[in-house]
Amino acid sequence: MNQPAKPATAHGARQQAPSGSEGDPDADPRTPAQTLPQRARAFSAALLADVLLDSGEPALQHADAVQAILASIGADEATRAAAWLSLAAAQLSKPEDQLSKVFGRDNARLALESRKLMGVFTLARQGGSADSSTRHREMLRRLLLAMSEDLRVIPLRLASRLQSLRYFTLAGRGAPEDFVQTSLQIWAPLANRLGLWQIKWEIEDLAFRLDRPGEYARIADWMHRRGAEHEALLAQAGARVREALAAQGIEASVSGRRKHAYSIWRKMQGKSLELDQVMDLLALRIVVDTVDQCYAALGLVHEIWSPLEAEYDDYIARPKANGYQSLHTVVRGPRELPLEVQIRTHAMHEHAEQGVAAHWAYKEAGAQGYKGVVAASDFDAKVALARQLLAWRGELAGEAGGAQAAPAAANPFDDRVYVLTPQARILELESGSTAVDFAYAVHTDLGHRCRGARVDGALLPLNTPLRSGQTVEIVAAKQGGPSRDWLNPELGFLRSARARAKVRAWFNAQELEQTTANGRAQVERLLQREGRSGMSLHELASGLGLRSPEHLFERVGSENLPLRQVETFLRGGEGTESGGEELELRTAKAQPGGVLVVGVDALLTQLAGCCKPAPPDAICGFVTRGRGVSVHRADCSNARNLRQRHPERVIPVTWGARDSGVYAVDLMVEAADRHGLLRDISEVFSKQKLNVIGVRTQSRGDTAHMLFTVELPGLEALSSALAQLREVRGVRLARRR
Repeated sequence: MNQPAKPATAHGARQQAPSGSEGDPDADPRTPAQTLPQRARAFSAALLADVLLDSGEPALQHADAVQAILASIGADEATRAAAWLSLAAAQLSKPEDQLSKVFGRDNARLALESRKLMGVFTLARQGGSADSSTRHREMLRRLLLAMSEDLRVIPLRLASRLQSLRYFTLAGRGAPEDFVQTSLQIWAPLANRLGLWQIKWEIEDLAFRLDRPGEYARIADWMHRRGAEHEALLAQAGARVREALAAQGIEASVSGRRKHAYSIWRKMQGKSLELDQVMDLLALRIVVDTVDQCYAALGLVHEIWSPLEAEYDDYIARPKANGYQSLHTVVRGPRELPLEVQIRTHAMHEHAEQGVAAHWAYKEAGAQGYKGVVAASDFDAKVALARQLLAWRGELAGEAGGAQAAPAAANPFDDRVYVLTPQARILELESGSTAVDFAYAVHTDLGHRCRGARVDGALLPLNTPLRSGQTVEIVAAKQGGPSRDWLNPELGFLRSARARAKVRAWFNAQELEQTTANGRAQVERLLQREGRSGMSLHELASGLGLRSPEHLFERVGSENLPLRQVETFLRGGEGTESGGEELELRTAKAQPGGVLVVGVDALLTQLAGCCKPAPPDAICGFVTRGRGVSVHRADCSNARNLRQRHPERVIPVTWGARDSGVYAVDLMVEAADRHGLLRDISEVFSKQKLNVIGVRTQSRGDTAHMLFTVELPGLEALSSALAQLREVRGVRLARRR
């Protein structure tokens, strides 16, 4: 909402940068006596004089107010100057060159990055959906931080959003629904993450007022009617605390405050309360010099008033992830009303009030973070690092006299990139990811058919690393597959292990298809040569103990099943002169842990590949021609077919004595396709000490279908493995095949 609209008059058209040799010499932006913000305003005044923002607010008025907000939180001069320069850039024909010439390259880049960030955010905001709103909002916050090469643009954009809210409120007319919701769902949480609490509270209250004017008016009226009473109670409580602290020789600043309207409404909603039921509306803040004095003050407060045991939090010993430190307690204050008391040092207070702008508060923190803060998540740790970078930049700028900002610090979010689809959906990728990684992240089929990519509208090589904030459009063929070059790490086409796995799976599938085709050709030639071309392929496969003709072709094509064995089976199927069948059984030494055939000693046995039986499965045997007895699970569909067609060849079998042998078992897994899924499932097998001897994966839409062949000592170990698989995030089905 702070994008410049068309100028109100012709005077607002794009101009060349004002020159020091033209116009009023008193307005020369390069006058040495002027500060950087003063020079920026003098430069921008004429450019913005007749320009209105999308909100209807005059651009120059908006920039003036944004600068004032930034000054109130201690932002450096370069950030404050960017309040004007970021808007003035839109009115220049060559903004980077013109701003660099007058203000230096660093200040020009800060202003232009602020504009770029806002443009990308506007596009990304349009890509949200009701089904994934929470995820999308979090991705937007990460996008804002990740693509900021200079992190000072974040407080700059926050100040701009706050001023736009102020303008809508003062104008007395409604704001767009999307503007209000993103203020509450994106900007206020981001301000909280960065520790800019004063900005957070005001954004929340103003957005709440615009979003629910009736609710806001009711709470504000109630607070106004109770205001005099509350102020008197706070004054009484504050005076009593000051007196007690002074008696102990503790110098302290004691101030009272009331809850904000939005926080009261949130508490009412969260706990289903009416206004009169909201208790902790009043709060005292005690600011002392040392941590020891914090705990001494806490003891005095608990001597004056009775504490509520469940309402005590020590954020000094256990700081919040964003660096916040303070002691919180709730006591029964004057008139037995609940009174919240916050106790902190001056450094903690400055950190809490100004967040990223509290430069000096970090001087003792060093590389360990603010007062030993341990972030609750990797993202929070990066936010904490972002705050330190902002602080150090301010200190360096101060040491240099404030004339020029220090070089931009490294971006702490550089291990991930956040890019957009043409439909404004945000995708999170590993740093160094390419358009090919992007294509596979969108859809496996799109990755296979990827032939080129337009990045921000320009065609770029497929192995070009992507940067946060870029919009990527894939140029895809109607059909086809990936290139083998993509698997060459030296060529840099793929960064994601998940994408590489999909490429390998495609080539494995192609090789399987070719192997199956070769096997089919060999079997068909054999059938023609033997005069059995009319024979059912299903009958042939089942007769050989295989689950389907495709399995037969694959085994023959890969030379796992010799063609001579198929030929022996075909010839053994011809009738004899006596009209009976001669069952060709080759004997072999029985294995101690193998299958024993009841009533017959030392028969050659093999476990059927179609159902992979394992102890203690119920089993049955089928006498094959040339390969001994094929052992199937009793519930195997192939075994049922064989019993119907050749009941005379079915014989009873049982498991022999158990030993330390292992049995191959197929496990089927169906899960939501995601990055790291195969790795997480493999970790389960590793923890269960199961050897995986075969894997097949296939993705259909957003679902991954996987078949694992694992070696088990018996089915006793199966239930534990399946239970662990079902606990993996995204797994919908895990069972034995």
